[in-house]
Amino acid sequence: MISVCVATYNGEEYIEAQLQSILSQLDSSDEVIVSDDGSSDGTLARIAALSDPRIRVIRQAHIGATQNFYAAMQEAKGDYIFLSDQDDVWMPNKVARNIELLQQYDLVVCDAQVTNADLKVISPSLFAQLGSREGLIKNWLFCTFYGSSMAFRRSVLEAAKPFPTGKFMAHDWWIGMVAQMTGKVLFLPEPLILYRRHGGNVTELNNQSVLTRSSRSLADKIGARLQMAGYIIRYLITRK
Repeated sequence: MISVCVATYNGEEYIEAQLQSILSQLDSSDEVIVSDDGSSDGTLARIAALSDPRIRVIRQAHIGATQNFYAAMQEAKGDYIFLSDQDDVWMPNKVARNIELLQQYDLVVCDAQVTNADLKVISPSLFAQLGSREGLIKNWLFCTFYGSSMAFRRSVLEAAKPFPTGKFMAHDWWIGMVAQMTGKVLFLPEPLILYRRHGGNVTELNNQSVLTRSSRSLADKIGARLQMAGYIIRYLITRK
C-alpha cells in the first residue's frame, strides 16, 4: 500500500492538477492524505470536487508547513510513503520508478525539472541547482532533501518518530537525516516531477551560493545546524 502525504494551505490554483497527476498512478487500495492548514480559499472545495475515495482530508489550524506534514504522516497507513507539495505535477512514471527503487533503498530523492507557474521548464535539474547528493555531513551543512522529491519505506517513518519540534526543524531535513543514519539513501538523477515555482512557494530557491541562498540570518543558519546536530547526537545515543 502507498500513502501520499500532501500538505495544503491556500493552494486552490494548483492542487487539482497535482492531485490528478498523483491519483492516476495509484491503485484503488492506496491513499492520499491531505492535511490542510486552515485554508481560506477554495482549496478544500477543489479537493472535494474530485470525489475520489482514496483522498482523506484532515484539518489543522495554522500549525505551519512542517507540523502540517507531520500530521499527514501520522495518519499514513502505507508501506511506502511519498511526500507531495500542493503545487507541483508528478511525471507519469514517478510512483512506479520509486517503488522499483525502494525494493533496494530505504529512501529515494528524485531529481526534478524546475518550472515557472505555467509549467514551462526553466531549469532541467533541481539537483544541479542545489548540488544534491547523499551524505550525512553534507546534508547537515546544506540540506538537499526536498520533501516534494522524496519517497521512503515505512521503516524510515517509524525510525523518525517522535518528530522533533525545534524552531529550525524541517520535516524533510529530519527524515532524510534519519534515513542516512539508519539505511540506504539514493539521490536519483532522473527528473520525476515538475517542480513549480510561482512566487508563493514556502521553500526558497535561487542560484546564489550556499551561504547566501536563504534569506535567514546567519544566526538562524548557525542555530539550525546546531539544533540538528543536537537531535542527531541524541538520536544516535538513544538507539544504542
